[in-house]
Amino acid sequence: MRYLILGAGGQLGREFAERLGDRAVALERQRCDISALSALSSVFESLKPRVVVNCAAYNRVDDAEKEFHAAYRVNALGVRNLAFLCRKHGAFLVHYSTDYVFDGQKEGLYTEDDAPNPINQYGRSKLTGEMWLREELEKHLIFRVSWVYGRGRQNFIHKLLEWSKRFGVLRVSCDEVSVPTSARFIVDATLKAVEAGLSGTYHLVCRGYASRYEWARRLFGLLGVEKLVLPVPAETFQLPAKRPRFSAMSPELFATTLGVEPPPWEEELELFSKSYLG
Repeated sequence: MRYLILGAGGQLGREFAERLGDRAVALERQRCDISALSALSSVFESLKPRVVVNCAAYNRVDDAEKEFHAAYRVNALGVRNLAFLCRKHGAFLVHYSTDYVFDGQKEGLYTEDDAPNPINQYGRSKLTGEMWLREELEKHLIFRVSWVYGRGRQNFIHKLLEWSKRFGVLRVSCDEVSVPTSARFIVDATLKAVEAGLSGTYHLVCRGYASRYEWARRLFGLLGVEKLVLPVPAETFQLPAKRPRFSAMSPELFATTLGVEPPPWEEELELFSKSYLG
């Protein structure tokens, strides 16, 4: 298979590029903007990929409240462009969505059968991308992921460690709950799914769930960081975008369909801390 990795500048795209090596062509946004159809078409004509992995996304949740046109251009229009070109060239598309397509009102883990109801512009843009992809392309995989972290700067772990250097006391929300999920696990699971010919929409997350406060405490414990972390309500920070309070998703459908058991989020975090932060 010849892979085309888009959004290769992000933590997930870099993980794919390193894992696949010369089996893939990895392009950053500066080299390939998925919202620009003509330029994207030229890339497809030149490379003729068999599998396209879309790691490109506008994921600045708060900025999307004002810059919703920019968010929709990448998360919706860009995805439709990819779906159109994949159908035209007979390529298989892997796309990543988010737990933020849900409103957080369910009492229990979200499954693929639950109706989305996003409460911010970022979530709406990602849901629109999902819908347009399904309308345009039969051969595809949509993975909804949550609280992704890896060797990058655009994630909660990096921000948390930076805050720990600047502040004596950290305040972290205790009433936002989802599933911390590593880029390493997502890449491993995706490649197995593609090789097995899996298609459709799945929740691709680790087992379990946590608040951001619990996540922070667990990370500092693994790293031996002595820092006072106070649990506070999310409303303390007065952020522009609303967040679902409980958006944890169940990976059960993916696990049973593919026969791959997702690791508990605590184990995956420990592996990451030893491999890259220790």
